[in-house]
Amino acid sequence: MSRWLPTPLMSLALLLLWLMLNQSIEPAHLLLGAIIAIAVPLLVAPLRPTPVRVSRPLTIIRLTGYALIEILRSCFNVCTLILFGGGRLNSQFIRIPLDLRDPHGLAVLACIINSTPGTVWVEIIPGSHDLALHVFDLHDAAWWVNTIKTKLESPLIEIFEQEKA
Repeated sequence: MSRWLPTPLMSLALLLLWLMLNQSIEPAHLLLGAIIAIAVPLLVAPLRPTPVRVSRPLTIIRLTGYALIEILRSCFNVCTLILFGGGRLNSQFIRIPLDLRDPHGLAVLACIINSTPGTVWVEIIPGSHDLALHVFDLHDAAWWVNTIKTKLESPLIEIFEQEKA
């Protein structure tokens, strides 16, 4: 079974997405959707760096809620700065030391940071495991470091690295 369906949830999601996009459950759409649902995960399996083990569903919900609130808060702040700021911006790069090592966790952290207006993930600095982060209007670098370490990185370690420890 796992040979033909390496990621059954992804296959199910692809099949449902196909059926919703076509707004039909005719046999032809079911067959084509099933072919896509089997073929796509098989074709992308070699691209995945390591198998992912996700745990702690309540932590995932808490992280998602915090990320959405932070994105909305940042949208409002950046809008306010652009419309009424009058050119008083303090745009800078900061370094944030990361303890997170799991590639999936780092990818999720990058997605959250890049989805938050006013911040851009630049790179993991070579020779260290520090994140270079660009902040649109920086007033307190310690607040950014603390927020990313406690509100984002800590739950991601709990989700992706808990079983490895």
